[in-house]
Amino acid sequence: MNDRVSSKAEFPRVFWIANGVELLERAAYYGVFIVITLYLSRILGFTDVEAAWLAGSFSAGLYFLPTFSGALADKIGFRGALLLAFGLLTIGYSGLALFPALLESQGLVEYGKEAIYHGLKEADIRWAIVPILVVIMIGGSFIKAVITGTVAKSTTTANRAKGFSIFYMMVNIGAFSGKTVVKPLRESMGDLGLINLNYFAATMTLIAFVSIYIFFKNAETNSEGKSLGEIWSALTRVVSNGRLISLTIIISGFWMVQHQLYATMPKYVLRMAGEGSSPSWYANVNPLVVFLSVSLVTAVMNKRSALSSMTIGMFIMPVSALLMASGNMLAGNESIMGMHPIAFMMIIGIVFQGLAECFISPRFLEYFSLQAPKGEEGLYLGFSHLHSFISSLLGFGLSGYLLEAYCPDPRIFDNHAQWVEASSHAHYIWYFFAGIATVSAVSLIIYGMIIKRIDANKAEEAEFATA
Repeated sequence: MNDRVSSKAEFPRVFWIANGVELLERAAYYGVFIVITLYLSRILGFTDVEAAWLAGSFSAGLYFLPTFSGALADKIGFRGALLLAFGLLTIGYSGLALFPALLESQGLVEYGKEAIYHGLKEADIRWAIVPILVVIMIGGSFIKAVITGTVAKSTTTANRAKGFSIFYMMVNIGAFSGKTVVKPLRESMGDLGLINLNYFAATMTLIAFVSIYIFFKNAETNSEGKSLGEIWSALTRVVSNGRLISLTIIISGFWMVQHQLYATMPKYVLRMAGEGSSPSWYANVNPLVVFLSVSLVTAVMNKRSALSSMTIGMFIMPVSALLMASGNMLAGNESIMGMHPIAFMMIIGIVFQGLAECFISPRFLEYFSLQAPKGEEGLYLGFSHLHSFISSLLGFGLSGYLLEAYCPDPRIFDNHAQWVEASSHAHYIWYFFAGIATVSAVSLIIYGMIIKRIDANKAEEAEFATA
């Protein structure tokens, strides 16, 4: 009890509110994002390819915009930025919930356990979902920028590590909670649950909005921030830095595979292992593995270079994808530990993905920061997620084409036998991603060799110049 009291006294009120609303926002976001491609396909009638590009563009924007929205947040302050963010998120998630009712009122579709289309797939009005997604994307970009900044501002050198550990705990609790809500809704309501899930998300962000409004009525955390011009200048320097941009492109291969937890996995397991599968719960295995393993992996690799650690992680990723593929080849077995073989092997593959992330993500940030000019580490780190911008677009986009080719939607076939024939090679999807991961891993080895040679030549030139 004393520890809890002292912990509360150790951090200011703004810290706890920031972490509390972060938990609510993550619950809303992950609950919706884990089924975003299902929502776009089953509720709005988009093809796998269309849904993939829409979801990928949405994800890409969330990773690219925070640095710029963070600059605006510095101008309007913590309270104003978060009120704007949660206001936009509440409007956006409410839009996802209400938009299908508009379509139904137009006689284009009937929603129930399974959606029945009456011309929706040919109607242009369904593309009105794009501005709704943009509203959520902009609101979410402010959250990413403001909350982490607030944690940094409301902690000291002495308690910053503890502060960020609390922050990441809140992120994971929120993510776990949001994904857990999906299964009971989908099981009880079918496709209708994919719509009603958005009411849950809107409620979470509305509670966050009210909390900010009440508890931070007079809060002011403005600070000197970078201007949009300075940020754009930094982006130009990052993109022109051959060493950084090459590494970013290589690491994008890892994230292209990692993004399949959201792009491919939900549709794949529901189509191949049955509607009783729980893709939202399977996805929770990844943060659980990272939470349990990242400290140990970082300690073990402490004396190894960042590139060495990342290379190990990159070679784990092809194994992960091959394990996911093996589920379809084991599908003749009745079950493995009471689970469908495809679902079981998907979980094993996700475990390996989580381990790979432990080797890669922390050390990538370390390496990225070391390439920044002195005094601009923070500004450069604002662009450290450029790999996720690239991999969201490419990873989701490729997913749509692969699903359409090897694991199509059973609902578009006249009978089950036709679908079985069309999806007989569904596991080929994971071979593509195993190939991408392997190419990325080999490329990272080559990159390391080239960088080592360049650095050695520079050292020799410097030594010669001073001789």
